[in-house]
Amino acid sequence: MKITDIKCAVIADSPVVRIVTDAGVDGWSQIETPKPYVQPLVLQLKPFLVGEDPTNVERLMKRIRYRGGFKPWGSAVSAIEIALWDLAGKAANVPIYKLLGGKVRDKVRTYRTFYHHEISAEHTVADYARWAAEAKALPGGYKMFKLPTSFHSAMVSDIPNYFYGAPCTGERYPYANRGLVTEEGFNHAVASVFAAKEALGPGYGLAVDAGPGYLAYDALRFAKAFEPLHLLWVEDMITGDYSPFVNADVYRDITHATTTPIHTGEQIYLRQNYKDLIEKHAVNVIGPDPCDVGGIAELKWIAEYADLHGIAIAPHGTANGVFGLASHIQLAACLPDNYIAFEYPARFEDDGFWYDIVEGFDGNPVVDGEIEVTDRPGLGVNFIPEAAKAYLRPEDADFFD
Repeated sequence: MKITDIKCAVIADSPVVRIVTDAGVDGWSQIETPKPYVQPLVLQLKPFLVGEDPTNVERLMKRIRYRGGFKPWGSAVSAIEIALWDLAGKAANVPIYKLLGGKVRDKVRTYRTFYHHEISAEHTVADYARWAAEAKALPGGYKMFKLPTSFHSAMVSDIPNYFYGAPCTGERYPYANRGLVTEEGFNHAVASVFAAKEALGPGYGLAVDAGPGYLAYDALRFAKAFEPLHLLWVEDMITGDYSPFVNADVYRDITHATTTPIHTGEQIYLRQNYKDLIEKHAVNVIGPDPCDVGGIAELKWIAEYADLHGIAIAPHGTANGVFGLASHIQLAACLPDNYIAFEYPARFEDDGFWYDIVEGFDGNPVVDGEIEVTDRPGLGVNFIPEAAKAYLRPEDADFFD
């Protein structure tokens, strides 16, 4: 089997990748939304791959890894890697987890990031309590939730005098804000998180996504304020998301001074850039994203190395789409016991059509916060070309040809 073409189309702002072979078998994957600008980066990798055997995954990855970088620039390489594993699984007629050492669990746990805008909630303490009640009522019976707040939300602009700085306006993402939090702002954020956790109750886990944007000593104050709450973690206070660096030494100073678990890592590309975080025990939980870190096998390597150092893993994935969901399931099936849960990529469900244009999922697969691992070959999910064509842009009309 040889690769004959690499294609990339944009559906609802999400680049989707197709690796075409001379055996009539396709490999699929998807890039986190909204990243339509990554499409050309996928296509520029084509000369390195055409004519090669797609089942030699590592050989091909050695050809293209150096063309990636921190989020979002590693997503093209990551998507190629996932599509190659899809092809390798189909060629062997086995699910991907069989090629990664086999599964250690039949069901995989997932958590749900629940955004305020989904229920038109504001950043009042009362709305945080309502947020918790609405979260518990979501379909799927999730037992773990992540709460965007503070610098990882509109709180910095919606709450007057939240921090000593001028909130950025007109940004597509609000995470450019950074600075010292006022006492008033700090107390409001803490009270809001307490309200959410108390409304959830002890039967549900709560993670808090709070940055990036904190100065180090404010981050420590924030983490220590939540020590009574038994949070799953506080995420990305110093760096994260689209930060093109890690700052492991700063995280280490915070982590070693609080019992609240500290988490980061969604923006990091490749195992080498996790080295300081893991070896210095700079955080308690890491959150690589398979669609940004370099792919499925890359994330598994990082998870195992973290496990050797007593560090937990909760993979990121909020916008990874339906094929990203499939890759998370295959990966989580074979991760070591430091695995907590992966972030369910719920945002694609808002488009309302993805389950209709793929085979492999019969709607949302989450039951009581878990997903049963499929035994279908590869990712276990394939496009239905005739159904999906209606959602292609005119310039991508030949994607399924």
